[in-house]
Amino acid sequence: MPADTRTAPAAATVPARRTASPWVLMYHSVAEFTDPAEDPYGITVTPGTLEGQLLWLRSRGLRGVSVGELLRAHAAGRGAGLVGLTFDDGYTDYLTRALPLLRRHDCTSTLFVLPGRLGVDNVWDPLGPRKSLLTAEGIREVAAAGQEIGSHGLIHQDLTAVTDDILQQELRGSRELIRELTGTLPEGFCYPYGHLDERVVAATRAAGYGYACAIDPGRLAGPHALPRTHVSQADGAGRLRIKQLRHRVRELRRAVHR
Repeated sequence: MPADTRTAPAAATVPARRTASPWVLMYHSVAEFTDPAEDPYGITVTPGTLEGQLLWLRSRGLRGVSVGELLRAHAAGRGAGLVGLTFDDGYTDYLTRALPLLRRHDCTSTLFVLPGRLGVDNVWDPLGPRKSLLTAEGIREVAAAGQEIGSHGLIHQDLTAVTDDILQQELRGSRELIRELTGTLPEGFCYPYGHLDERVVAATRAAGYGYACAIDPGRLAGPHALPRTHVSQADGAGRLRIKQLRHRVRELRRAVHR
Protein backbone atom coordinates (compact mmCIF):
# COMPACT_ATOMS: atom_id res chain seq x y z
CA MET A 1 0.00 0.00 0.00
CA PRO A 2 1.46 3.41 -0.92
CA ALA A 3 2.60 5.48 2.03
CA ASP A 4 1.58 8.76 0.42
CA THR A 5 -1.97 9.56 1.50
CA ARG A 6 -2.34 13.03 0.07
CA THR A 7 -5.72 14.34 -0.95
CA ALA A 8 -6.04 15.23 -4.60
CA PRO A 9 -5.73 18.96 -5.46
CA ALA A 10 -9.07 20.23 -4.31
CA ALA A 11 -11.76 21.14 -6.78
CA ALA A 12 -13.74 22.12 -3.69
CA THR A 13 -12.70 25.72 -4.24
CA VAL A 14 -15.37 25.74 -6.96
CA PRO A 15 -18.27 27.79 -5.57
CA ALA A 16 -21.34 25.83 -4.50
CA ARG A 17 -23.63 28.18 -6.37
CA ARG A 18 -25.05 27.01 -9.69
CA THR A 19 -22.63 28.55 -12.13
CA ALA A 20 -22.48 27.52 -15.78
CA SER A 21 -21.07 24.03 -16.18
CA PRO A 22 -18.00 23.62 -18.40
CA TRP A 23 -18.14 21.21 -21.33
CA VAL A 24 -17.28 17.67 -20.23
CA LEU A 25 -17.14 14.70 -22.62
CA MET A 26 -18.06 11.18 -21.54
CA TYR A 27 -16.26 8.12 -22.91
CA HIS A 28 -16.16 4.53 -21.75
CA SER A 29 -14.15 2.00 -23.77
CA VAL A 30 -11.57 2.43 -26.55
CA ALA A 31 -11.24 -0.71 -28.67
CA GLU A 32 -11.42 -2.00 -32.22
CA PHE A 33 -14.77 -3.23 -33.52
CA THR A 34 -16.43 -3.38 -36.93
CA ASP A 35 -20.09 -4.17 -36.32
CA PRO A 36 -22.34 -1.81 -34.28
CA ALA A 37 -24.15 -4.93 -33.08
CA GLU A 38 -20.98 -5.75 -31.16
CA ASP A 39 -21.54 -2.62 -29.07
CA PRO A 40 -25.24 -2.59 -28.07
CA TYR A 41 -24.82 0.12 -25.44
CA GLY A 42 -22.75 2.44 -27.62
CA ILE A 43 -19.87 2.59 -25.15
CA THR A 44 -16.98 1.92 -27.52
CA VAL A 45 -14.97 4.17 -29.80
CA THR A 46 -12.05 2.92 -31.85
CA PRO A 47 -8.57 4.34 -31.30
CA GLY A 48 -8.74 6.00 -34.70
CA THR A 49 -12.02 7.69 -33.85
CA LEU A 50 -10.74 8.89 -30.48
CA GLU A 51 -7.66 10.35 -32.12
CA GLY A 52 -9.81 12.12 -34.71
CA GLN A 53 -11.95 13.59 -31.93
CA LEU A 54 -8.90 14.82 -30.03
CA LEU A 55 -7.60 16.41 -33.22
CA TRP A 56 -10.98 18.08 -33.74
CA LEU A 57 -10.76 19.59 -30.26
CA ARG A 58 -7.33 20.96 -31.12
CA SER A 59 -8.67 22.41 -34.37
CA ARG A 60 -11.25 24.32 -32.30
CA GLY A 61 -8.57 25.65 -29.94
CA LEU A 62 -9.50 23.20 -27.18
CA ARG A 63 -7.43 20.82 -25.08
CA GLY A 64 -8.82 17.90 -23.15
CA VAL A 65 -8.05 17.78 -19.43
CA SER A 66 -9.22 15.98 -16.30
CA VAL A 67 -12.32 17.30 -14.59
CA GLY A 68 -10.35 18.30 -11.52
CA GLU A 69 -7.97 20.36 -13.63
CA LEU A 70 -10.88 21.83 -15.58
CA LEU A 71 -12.76 22.98 -12.49
CA ARG A 72 -9.68 24.47 -10.85
CA ALA A 73 -8.91 26.37 -14.04
CA HIS A 74 -12.46 27.71 -14.25
CA ALA A 75 -12.39 28.75 -10.61
CA ALA A 76 -9.19 30.72 -11.33
CA GLY A 77 -10.61 32.28 -14.50
CA ARG A 78 -8.34 30.21 -16.75
CA GLY A 79 -10.86 27.77 -18.17
CA ALA A 80 -11.08 29.10 -21.71
CA GLY A 81 -9.80 26.55 -24.19
CA LEU A 82 -10.26 23.54 -21.91
CA VAL A 83 -12.76 20.70 -22.13
CA GLY A 84 -13.14 17.84 -19.67
CA LEU A 85 -12.42 14.27 -20.73
CA THR A 86 -13.92 11.44 -18.67
CA PHE A 87 -13.79 7.66 -19.07
CA ASP A 88 -16.28 5.64 -17.05
CA ASP A 89 -15.91 2.13 -15.57
CA GLY A 90 -12.12 1.71 -15.70
CA TYR A 91 -11.72 -0.67 -18.63
CA THR A 92 -8.34 -2.26 -19.30
CA ASP A 93 -8.34 -0.74 -22.76
CA TYR A 94 -8.02 2.72 -21.21
CA LEU A 95 -4.47 1.83 -20.28
CA THR A 96 -3.60 0.09 -23.55
CA ARG A 97 -5.52 2.19 -26.11
CA ALA A 98 -6.70 5.52 -24.69
CA LEU A 99 -3.73 6.59 -22.57
CA PRO A 100 -1.15 6.50 -25.40
CA LEU A 101 -3.39 8.77 -27.50
CA LEU A 102 -4.00 11.16 -24.63
CA ARG A 103 -0.26 11.46 -24.10
CA ARG A 104 0.37 11.95 -27.82
CA HIS A 105 -2.03 14.89 -27.90
CA ASP A 106 -0.97 16.41 -24.56
CA CYS A 107 -4.30 15.65 -22.87
CA THR A 108 -5.22 14.43 -19.43
CA SER A 109 -8.48 12.85 -18.33
CA THR A 110 -10.44 11.50 -15.39
CA LEU A 111 -10.87 7.74 -15.16
CA PHE A 112 -13.77 6.68 -12.93
CA VAL A 113 -13.07 3.22 -11.50
CA LEU A 114 -14.89 0.56 -9.48
CA PRO A 115 -12.61 -0.65 -6.67
CA GLY A 116 -15.13 -3.38 -5.80
CA ARG A 117 -14.75 -4.99 -9.24
CA LEU A 118 -11.00 -5.01 -9.81
CA GLY A 119 -9.83 -7.28 -12.60
CA VAL A 120 -13.26 -8.64 -13.53
CA ASP A 121 -15.66 -7.40 -16.23
CA ASN A 122 -18.75 -5.28 -16.91
CA VAL A 123 -21.32 -7.70 -15.54
CA TRP A 124 -23.87 -4.86 -15.26
CA ASP A 125 -24.19 -4.78 -19.08
CA PRO A 126 -26.27 -7.93 -19.72
CA LEU A 127 -26.06 -7.71 -23.51
CA GLY A 128 -22.28 -7.43 -23.47
CA PRO A 129 -19.79 -7.42 -24.91
CA ARG A 130 -17.71 -8.49 -21.93
CA LYS A 131 -14.88 -6.01 -21.32
CA SER A 132 -12.16 -6.50 -18.74
CA LEU A 133 -11.69 -3.97 -15.94
CA LEU A 134 -8.36 -2.71 -14.65
CA THR A 135 -6.61 -4.49 -11.83
CA ALA A 136 -5.23 -2.63 -8.81
CA GLU A 137 -1.84 -2.46 -10.51
CA GLY A 138 -3.43 -1.07 -13.67
CA ILE A 139 -5.15 1.70 -11.73
CA ARG A 140 -1.87 2.59 -10.02
CA GLU A 141 -0.19 2.72 -13.43
CA VAL A 142 -2.84 5.13 -14.73
CA ALA A 143 -2.44 7.35 -11.67
CA ALA A 144 1.35 7.30 -12.01
CA ALA A 145 0.92 8.48 -15.61
CA GLY A 146 -0.61 11.71 -14.32
CA GLN A 147 -4.25 10.88 -14.99
CA GLU A 148 -6.94 11.66 -12.42
CA ILE A 149 -8.60 8.67 -10.75
CA GLY A 150 -12.18 9.17 -9.57
CA SER A 151 -14.75 6.85 -8.02
CA HIS A 152 -17.63 5.24 -9.88
CA GLY A 153 -18.84 3.58 -6.70
CA LEU A 154 -17.92 0.08 -5.57
CA ILE A 155 -19.77 -2.21 -7.97
CA HIS A 156 -21.77 -0.04 -10.42
CA GLN A 157 -25.29 0.04 -9.04
CA ASP A 158 -28.12 2.57 -9.22
CA LEU A 159 -27.56 4.67 -6.10
CA THR A 160 -31.09 6.06 -6.12
CA ALA A 161 -32.39 2.53 -5.43
CA VAL A 162 -30.12 1.52 -2.52
CA THR A 163 -30.45 1.94 1.23
CA ASP A 164 -28.60 4.69 3.09
CA ASP A 165 -26.09 2.15 4.44
CA ILE A 166 -25.23 0.84 0.98
CA LEU A 167 -25.09 4.38 -0.36
CA GLN A 168 -22.43 5.21 2.23
CA GLN A 169 -20.45 2.10 1.30
CA GLU A 170 -20.59 3.04 -2.37
CA LEU A 171 -19.52 6.62 -1.72
CA ARG A 172 -17.21 6.57 1.30
CA GLY A 173 -16.10 2.96 0.99
CA SER A 174 -15.04 3.32 -2.63
CA ARG A 175 -13.23 6.58 -1.83
CA GLU A 176 -11.16 4.94 0.90
CA LEU A 177 -10.34 1.91 -1.26
CA ILE A 178 -9.06 4.18 -4.02
CA ARG A 179 -6.89 5.99 -1.50
CA GLU A 180 -5.45 2.62 -0.48
CA LEU A 181 -4.74 1.86 -4.15
CA THR A 182 -3.21 5.17 -5.20
CA GLY A 183 -2.25 6.98 -2.00
CA THR A 184 -4.58 9.86 -2.84
CA LEU A 185 -8.20 10.47 -1.89
CA PRO A 186 -10.19 10.89 -5.12
CA GLU A 187 -11.77 14.30 -5.56
CA GLY A 188 -14.36 13.23 -8.13
CA PHE A 189 -17.30 10.85 -8.25
CA CYS A 190 -19.38 9.61 -11.17
CA TYR A 191 -22.97 8.39 -10.73
CA PRO A 192 -23.47 4.89 -12.18
CA TYR A 193 -25.92 4.98 -15.11
CA GLY A 194 -26.10 8.74 -14.55
CA HIS A 195 -28.87 8.15 -11.98
CA LEU A 196 -29.12 10.63 -9.13
CA ASP A 197 -31.59 12.43 -6.90
CA GLU A 198 -31.41 14.98 -4.09
CA ARG A 199 -30.54 12.36 -1.47
CA VAL A 200 -27.69 10.91 -3.54
CA VAL A 201 -26.26 14.32 -4.44
CA ALA A 202 -26.34 15.46 -0.80
CA ALA A 203 -24.66 12.24 0.34
CA THR A 204 -21.97 12.61 -2.32
CA ARG A 205 -21.17 16.13 -1.17
CA ALA A 206 -21.15 15.03 2.50
CA ALA A 207 -18.79 12.14 1.66
CA GLY A 208 -16.12 14.71 0.83
CA TYR A 209 -16.09 14.71 -2.95
CA GLY A 210 -15.28 18.07 -4.48
CA TYR A 211 -17.35 17.35 -7.59
CA ALA A 212 -19.47 14.65 -9.18
CA CYS A 213 -20.34 13.85 -12.79
CA ALA A 214 -23.78 12.97 -14.07
CA ILE A 215 -25.20 12.92 -17.59
CA ASP A 216 -28.25 15.18 -17.73
CA PRO A 217 -28.97 16.18 -14.12
CA GLY A 218 -31.65 18.77 -14.91
CA ARG A 219 -32.46 21.08 -12.00
CA LEU A 220 -29.84 19.36 -9.82
CA ALA A 221 -27.01 20.58 -12.07
CA GLY A 222 -24.06 22.00 -10.17
CA PRO A 223 -20.59 21.03 -8.92
CA HIS A 224 -21.97 17.73 -7.56
CA ALA A 225 -24.12 17.03 -10.61
CA LEU A 226 -22.07 18.09 -13.62
CA PRO A 227 -23.71 17.44 -17.00
CA ARG A 228 -21.69 15.56 -19.59
CA THR A 229 -21.89 14.93 -23.31
CA HIS A 230 -21.80 11.29 -24.41
CA VAL A 231 -19.32 10.71 -27.24
CA SER A 232 -19.82 7.77 -29.60
CA GLN A 233 -18.17 6.11 -32.55
CA ALA A 234 -20.51 8.08 -34.84
CA ASP A 235 -19.31 11.48 -33.63
CA GLY A 236 -17.24 13.10 -36.32
CA ALA A 237 -16.54 16.81 -36.67
CA GLY A 238 -20.10 17.78 -37.59
CA ARG A 239 -21.77 15.89 -34.76
CA LEU A 240 -19.23 17.12 -32.22
CA ARG A 241 -19.87 20.70 -33.26
CA ILE A 242 -23.62 20.17 -32.82
CA LYS A 243 -23.05 18.67 -29.38
CA GLN A 244 -20.84 21.59 -28.41
CA LEU A 245 -23.53 24.06 -29.45
CA ARG A 246 -26.20 22.02 -27.67
CA HIS A 247 -24.18 22.24 -24.46
CA ARG A 248 -23.92 26.02 -24.78
CA VAL A 249 -27.66 26.38 -25.38
CA ARG A 250 -28.43 24.13 -22.41
CA GLU A 251 -26.25 26.21 -20.12
CA LEU A 252 -27.79 29.46 -21.35
CA ARG A 253 -31.24 28.10 -20.59
CA ARG A 254 -30.15 27.05 -17.11
CA ALA A 255 -28.76 30.54 -16.50
CA VAL A 256 -32.09 32.09 -17.48
CA HIS A 257 -34.00 29.89 -15.02
CA ARG A 258 -31.69 30.42 -12.04
